[in-house]
Amino acid sequence: MRRLRNRGVPLLALPGSGPLLVRQCDASTRVSIAPYSFVEDERSQLLLTVSPALISEWGALVVFLSVLVTQLGAPVPAAPMLLLAGSQVAAGFVSFGSVFLAAVAAVLISDGLWFMLGRHYGRRILTRLVRISLSLDSSIRRTHAWFERYGAPLLLVAKFVPGLGLIASPLLGTTKIDRRIFFSWDVAGGAMWSGAWLAGGTLFGPQLTRMMTLVSAHGVTVAEVFLAVGAFFIAYRWIQRLRFRRWLAHIRITPQELDEMMRSERPPVILDARPQAVRQAEPHRIPGAIPIDLASPEKVDEALLEHDLVVYCVCPNEATAKKISQQMRRKGFRHVRALKGGLDAWEHHGYPVESLPMAAGQERPGDDDKDEVTVRAVAPN
Repeated sequence: MRRLRNRGVPLLALPGSGPLLVRQCDASTRVSIAPYSFVEDERSQLLLTVSPALISEWGALVVFLSVLVTQLGAPVPAAPMLLLAGSQVAAGFVSFGSVFLAAVAAVLISDGLWFMLGRHYGRRILTRLVRISLSLDSSIRRTHAWFERYGAPLLLVAKFVPGLGLIASPLLGTTKIDRRIFFSWDVAGGAMWSGAWLAGGTLFGPQLTRMMTLVSAHGVTVAEVFLAVGAFFIAYRWIQRLRFRRWLAHIRITPQELDEMMRSERPPVILDARPQAVRQAEPHRIPGAIPIDLASPEKVDEALLEHDLVVYCVCPNEATAKKISQQMRRKGFRHVRALKGGLDAWEHHGYPVESLPMAAGQERPGDDDKDEVTVRAVAPN
């Protein structure tokens, strides 16, 4: 073997070692550093061969942990790690099957846990989940409506939609869907999501490898880049949330304040913005509340525009409050305030509710159905 000249750059940093320096060498040059060896092919491109058992076990473990932590709710995306794993598949350092199965297994474990929590705790777990989530797009109300329309097959694309992938499993846990139906669609959805990102990494493997080489040339590892991007992402989300909460504080009203306003000489008009399916499943409301469909293109009564309004929904999520406020402004409402915590908070403080008028021939659901919705569920072939 020839002695390599001092003209190299770090190509890749592997666990348990520092950056490995790859030097410019002739086509016949081969350097062995057990258990790693560098080989230059006919195109003068240096390739790194590693013990298959070592890199396969390490690669699958990292992919598994990355996907698991993300699907459990950590605000760090797993897609970059899947792309990187795909690039390693293209380079021949790790098998596609090992990282693919690791990713799908992590999806099943995390989604299964959220599903069981939703089945055991009901809507309470959803309330806590959206309160700690950094994603302002997470909305139980939106996801609730989507699953009522499309049913369990929506799990096929849930992982590709920000916020939906985190909410979907616990939300379905609150329904009567059979466990076998849920896991059938979840396996299919997890396989599609994992396979898509791994395929993307495989397809763009050379570009990702060049990026890794460039990063390593500046004395930084890919792991450090991921950590920096993750830290920036978390900080950005927290800044968004803090700014939004300051805005929300100006339009939000507590249940105690609403109770005082209702006892005043000029009580506000209260609007029930819950979806129709939710009102049917939970047929009660704040006394005197008027149901309103914010998604309907129909115009509202102009007489309402002159009153002070308080709107509430079923979900305490702040993103939902903002969406409802924006929808009402588009309909012409200006003096609108949102009830903090929605109907749940009103009931939690012990304030009275009244039954909704039932349509002819409609049966009132029993107590067992209180926190449930019915979704269409067909097992995949």
